[in-house]
Parts: sequence; C-alpha cells; structure tokens
Amino acid sequence: MTPLTTLTHSVPDEAALPRLATALAAVLPPRAFVALHGDLGAGKTTFVKRVAAAVGIDPAEVVSPTFGLIHVHDGHRCRMVHADMYRLADAADLHETGWDDAVADPCLAFVEWPERIATALPADRLDVVITITGPTSRTFSFTPTGPTHDAAVARLRDLLAV
Repeated sequence: MTPLTTLTHSVPDEAALPRLATALAAVLPPRAFVALHGDLGAGKTTFVKRVAAAVGIDPAEVVSPTFGLIHVHDGHRCRMVHADMYRLADAADLHETGWDDAVADPCLAFVEWPERIATALPADRLDVVITITGPTSRTFSFTPTGPTHDAAVARLRDLLAV
C-alpha cells in the first residue's frame, strides 16, 4: 500500500454504520484526531455515536455539540472528545472553548467543521469526508495526514476488505 492514500467506503444506510465505526475504533491509536467534513445532515454526529458505542460509551449520551461546542465522554476503554467548531470564526476563538484542556490527555478527538480551525489542526490526523450519495446512503473517505493515522487507515482497509 502506498502511504497516505485515501480509503473510500460506501454504506447503503445507517444500519451499516456499526461495522464501519467498530472497525475504525479498533484501529485508532489512543491519541487520535479525526476531522469530520460533510454537509449539514451528512451524518457526522450519527457516525460519532456509532464510534462511541464501539468504545463503550452510551451513544444516547452523544449529541450534537453545536451549542456546547465540546463534549467529553469517559468510556470504559477511552475518553472521547466530540467538538463542533461551526460557530467559531477561526482558530483564535479556541482559547475560549476549553479546547486545550479537553484534548490535553490521550483521547479520541472527533471534530465537526474542522475547516473553521484549520490552522490549529494537528499535522497527523485523519480527515473523514462524509458525502451524501442518496436518501440513506453515504460515502466515507478516510485520508490520513501523518504516519500514525496512515497506519490506522492501512489497518482499516484490511478490516473492511474481509
């Protein structure tokens, strides 16, 4: 496999998300940063709910962080930070959100609307683009931007090929 390549995976409906989310949860390192890109209604929060379930966090506790900006969930296997940066003007606004404290310890960080804080994104991360392809179908594109997440995408490719 060529390093730093995009993996594309299609799901026909929400019922197919747990397999993808469980596979992703299995390959992410203890300190992972996942930047979620997609239109309104693409399913960013729904996907985070499925990953949360895969790491032992009650998915009912995972709600859109649009107004709270950052939600921290402590699970059995790890901490998950779920953030929505839609309401921020740019990365300079991060200091007011508690972001640094939220991601100071190892965690799985999932950020919706990461383009709002582009200059603050870590160099080694996983960019996930969710594209609406039909009323219930979505295509997920996983693009690593550094070696840690590149290794995760390589393992994810292997898990999804089975």
